[in-house]
Amino acid sequence: MSHPLIAVYGATGHTGRLVAAELRARGRDIVLGGRDGGALKALSDELGGPPVHEATVDDPGALRALAERAGALIHCAGPFAHTGRPLATAAVEGGCHYVDHALEQHHTAWLFDEMHDPARRAGVTMITAMSFYGGMGDLLAGATAAGAEGIERVVLGYAVSDWLLTAGAKRTAELLFADTRRITYDAGARHVGYVEPRNAVFPFPPPLGPRTMIAPVPFSEVVTVPRHVRTPRVEAQLTAATFEQEGVFTSERVDAGTRAGSRFTVAAQVVTAGGGFAGRVSGRDLWRLSAVASVEAAVRLADAPHEPGVYGPAEAFPAEAFLRDLERLGLLSYSGRART
Repeated sequence: MSHPLIAVYGATGHTGRLVAAELRARGRDIVLGGRDGGALKALSDELGGPPVHEATVDDPGALRALAERAGALIHCAGPFAHTGRPLATAAVEGGCHYVDHALEQHHTAWLFDEMHDPARRAGVTMITAMSFYGGMGDLLAGATAAGAEGIERVVLGYAVSDWLLTAGAKRTAELLFADTRRITYDAGARHVGYVEPRNAVFPFPPPLGPRTMIAPVPFSEVVTVPRHVRTPRVEAQLTAATFEQEGVFTSERVDAGTRAGSRFTVAAQVVTAGGGFAGRVSGRDLWRLSAVASVEAAVRLADAPHEPGVYGPAEAFPAEAFLRDLERLGLLSYSGRART
C-alpha cells in the first residue's frame, strides 16, 4: 500500500533533519524543502536520495508547488513570526495538510483566527504548536483536565536543563522575550499587551521539587488550551535556571549528540474549587521529542481523514492516548493524572 508523500520544510535545520530521518526510517516517501539547494542535496544524499524542492519564504509560487506535491507538510523553519504565514498559506492553497513546530503566540492565534475557514473550504487540516514547548503543555493540559469541572486555572510548568539553542531557536527566543504585545488568557478572555514578568514557584513533584520560575512565559498554551479546556485562566512558566546555564545562547554549532542531552519535566496543575489534578511527563532530548511528535501528527493526517480546519495538538488527537503513544516510542515517561 502506497502512502501520501510528506514534505519537510526547513529540512536542513536540526529539527528538520530529525524529522526527515524519522520519516525515512518509517519507510515514508518525502520531499526535502528549504531555501538552500546545495544543503538540501547534501541531506538527500545522506538519506538515500529523496527529492528536494528549493523554495524561499518570499516565493509563494515555489511554496505552493511544494505543497501541491505532498499529502502533508511539516514546517520546521522558524522563527514562525516570519515564516509561518507564507507556509500555512501555501499549504491551504496547495491542498496539503499542515503541521508546524511554532511556539509563537501570535502565529498560533493568527492561524485560528484567519485560516480556520479557508482550511475548511480547502479540505485541509492544520495542526499548530506540535512541538515540545507549547505542544507538550497543551497535550498535558488536555489529559489532566479531562472530565474535571469547575476549573479555576491551568498552570503548565516546564523544567528544562542542558537545553542548547540552535540558531533558529535563539532568534525565536530573542523575538519572544522582546515582544511587548504578549497574549495572556485571564478572566475567560484573551488579552494582548505588556506583561510584567515575575518570579514564581512551581511545585514540581519529586525528585525535582519546587523550582523558581519565570512567569508567565509567552508560549502558545494561552491560545490553544482554552479551546478544549473550560477555564478562566491559563499560564505557562519556565524554570529560571534554564537560561542561566553556561552555553545556552552560544551553542549554535554544537554537534547533534551534545544537543540531544537536554532533560525535561513538564507538569500540569489543573486547579478546581475542590482541589484539582496534576499530570507530568519527563525525559531527555526535547528536540527529538518535538520531531517525532510532528511526524506522528503528519502521518496520521496523511493516512486517514481528519476534520478540516485549524487545531492545537489536544484538539486534533485524544491527548492522553497521544502521550501514551509517545511514551511507547521511548520519547518520554508519562505519569498519568493524579488528584491533588
